[in-house]
Amino acid sequence: MPFTLATWNINSVRLREDLVLRFLRDAGPDVLCLQECKSPVDRIPREAFTALGYPHMVARGQKGYNGVAILSKLPMEEAGAEDFAGLGHARHIAGRLENGVTIHNHYVPAGGDKPDRAINDKFGQKLDYLTDMRDAFHKAAPQRAILVGDLNIAPREDDVWDHKKLLKVVSHTPVEVEHLAQVQDAGGWVDVTRQDIPEGRLYSWWSYRSPDWDAADKGRRLDHVWATGDIATAAHSSRVLRHVRGWEGPSDHAPVLATFDL
Repeated sequence: MPFTLATWNINSVRLREDLVLRFLRDAGPDVLCLQECKSPVDRIPREAFTALGYPHMVARGQKGYNGVAILSKLPMEEAGAEDFAGLGHARHIAGRLENGVTIHNHYVPAGGDKPDRAINDKFGQKLDYLTDMRDAFHKAAPQRAILVGDLNIAPREDDVWDHKKLLKVVSHTPVEVEHLAQVQDAGGWVDVTRQDIPEGRLYSWWSYRSPDWDAADKGRRLDHVWATGDIATAAHSSRVLRHVRGWEGPSDHAPVLATFDL
């Protein structure tokens, strides 16, 4: 059963409901994983998504911040939600498709401005969240699983616009990259996007602070699609829909997609 999956940090699903609907109409993924929904679950505009052919949803929400949701054309049941690092935040939701594939949708903490947990609690929370993810995968190795979301780390040198300038900037520091690598290794996860697009600069986020984000192109690849080794070879057609970042009133993230022949 081939299906296409998309992940997108929407930065308020209610504020950008029209953009989500436009994306669903234009791109038509079978599954859409949203992060930073900034909404209680009962306020997510589910009826509008159902009307477009996405009747299935699993979600965790909070008023005004965080929040994750998975919308699906395909039948899907909830497969759990973890409170990594004990933050009490809505940052993870999992859904299981009828073919047995489990989709984990994560919104990893951004980590604040200073890459030092001694002076920045948010950076410590980010590292603790990643450590808990790693430990969970060591304890129970995932199988037939996909992990997506805004992981808030650009791990490779060509995942950022300037590797040297960003080495001390949160999202590309060596300690964050190492923590993410440990998560990936613990679960045997394959970076599907880079499996398909192995070379070249690739970004999924561009700051609102840039007066002309497109021309400046100072991006980072913060949004990821991973798969366990038993299904990673079934993935193909990965892409970042950069043009969506240019829609009116956009999120600062662009959707990332991949197709799986399963």
